[in-house]
Amino acid sequence: MRLIIIILMIPGLCYSQIADTVCGVGIANIDTIITANIDTVYGVAWYRCGNSTITHGGVTYNIVQIGNQCWFKENLNYGSRINGSSSQTDNESAEKYCYSNTDGACTTYGGLYQWDEAMQYVTTEGAQGLCPTGWHIPTDAEFTILTNFLEGEAEAGGKMKHAGTTYWWDPNTGADNSSGFTALPAGGFIPTATWHDIGYTAGFWTSSLNSTMIYYRNLTYNSDDVLRENNGNKTHAVSIRCIKN
Repeated sequence: MRLIIIILMIPGLCYSQIADTVCGVGIANIDTIITANIDTVYGVAWYRCGNSTITHGGVTYNIVQIGNQCWFKENLNYGSRINGSSSQTDNESAEKYCYSNTDGACTTYGGLYQWDEAMQYVTTEGAQGLCPTGWHIPTDAEFTILTNFLEGEAEAGGKMKHAGTTYWWDPNTGADNSSGFTALPAGGFIPTATWHDIGYTAGFWTSSLNSTMIYYRNLTYNSDDVLRENNGNKTHAVSIRCIKN
């Protein structure tokens, strides 16, 4: 007789991945384990992201579930810093910019990446890029799923932004971070030109092309909108959030 056990992993109470134990309970002689690593159970969204943190390149990131998606809660901060006087290139080293060539900016806001470097020099939508194994650069469609879940682009920005004015300029319109996404205004960089808009904007690459340009998302200090832009220049550098496969 085969024994099937159903284990419901309630959000906030159990973040364990299925291995030798589930939520600290030993498992032996069980043929099949069905976890709630699924979208919904009787209409209730269950935690499906596995562990609550992941370490990549020596940096530990928190993981947040929003709807049925699993996102990094912090901007990617992976690779070696290069100065703004140099371009990120296709070599054996992951490279990042830190705002104003300051290491502390990467510690707080994460790295800034040109699109080709972020994607690791492929153009495949949903590519892993600089994200860890099992994660990838989000697609335009995946960002749309996120904003739709947060009641649309006209309101989602407030739900995604870190609350208060410690990082964002005043008034940081609508920001309550109710989603847990915790967007920080890392600004951006135009190589050989200027660092711009730290405290003012948060820009996030997608892995989706619009002809020769890139879809990206932009949040600002004076709006609770999420702006879906389709004219991202590959040579400009903005932030990355990884999403789980």
